[in-house]
Amino acid sequence: MLTICLFASDYASPRDLHAALKRLLSLPDYYGLNADALNDCLSERPVCPSLWYSAQGDEAVNQALRLAARVFLDNGGNVREI
Repeated sequence: MLTICLFASDYASPRDLHAALKRLLSLPDYYGLNADALNDCLSERPVCPSLWYSAQGDEAVNQALRLAARVFLDNGGNVREI
């Protein structure tokens, strides 16, 4: 099973975070770089990846990462804050 690890401090904006998710998860070109689009893409997968994350960075990025973590959980992924 795929596990990705994200650190909020690595990203300057929520858009940068979602661009990284797009790349790491090989999301389609139509991925909208937001939590709703992430939910749509993850719900199409038979197995949701795991997410390990640290939300210690810019507050907007922290919020986006926590929301992404919730999306992973809602789609059956394992989530761990590190």
